[in-house]
Amino acid sequence: MDKQLQFGIVFYFLNYSFISTENLKMAFSLLPREDEYFTLFSQMTGKIEEASTLLVTMLSDAPGTFETHTKKIKNAEHECDELMHTITTKLNSSFITPFDREDIYTLSVALDDICDYIDAGARAVVMYDIHEITDHAKNLARIISESASAINKAVSMLKKPKEINTHFVEIHRLENEADEIYFRAIGELFKNETDPVRIIKWKEFYEILENATDRCESIANIIESVVLKHA
Repeated sequence: MDKQLQFGIVFYFLNYSFISTENLKMAFSLLPREDEYFTLFSQMTGKIEEASTLLVTMLSDAPGTFETHTKKIKNAEHECDELMHTITTKLNSSFITPFDREDIYTLSVALDDICDYIDAGARAVVMYDIHEITDHAKNLARIISESASAINKAVSMLKKPKEINTHFVEIHRLENEADEIYFRAIGELFKNETDPVRIIKWKEFYEILENATDRCESIANIIESVVLKHA
């Protein structure tokens, strides 16, 4: 629909009809909502899933392959960045959005943050010259990957959010599991490690992975808020 016609419809209802809730609803219902946002969000969560799967593979692979995996994760992170920029640019030109602009922006930034943390985790392994990956790190990477999958499923249900709460519950469960792993990992690190440089390296690496799981839970909260607003 032509944008001038869109504005014309709203102008008619606001100026030539009795201004009431019913008239406003009728005016805006005649305008097309830009549902492309749902597709863009799904593409972002797809990239998060891709990056998280690559991280799991990387931490189980030989140290000589780490740089190759890191480059693949960086590519996924870059593509996720581009999708976020597409969403923010689109917000400046969209007349009617499927839900609040602020929520669309907040969700896109939060999704991009997860990919950033995954990328940061992969780069930390190479940057800190880590060769032997602990079970704690592997488990945190697994939780990030499982959370990414749950987020992807939740986002795919945004249009019709029936049963979406199942995915919220799973994301919260995974984040609680990640907290327990993180606390054990840090406790063992300070108890068993005597090299201060290794302590710094591993503490930073664990924190990056744990921050990624925290951000996954934040996204569950953001989506849940959107669903409640429009229930």
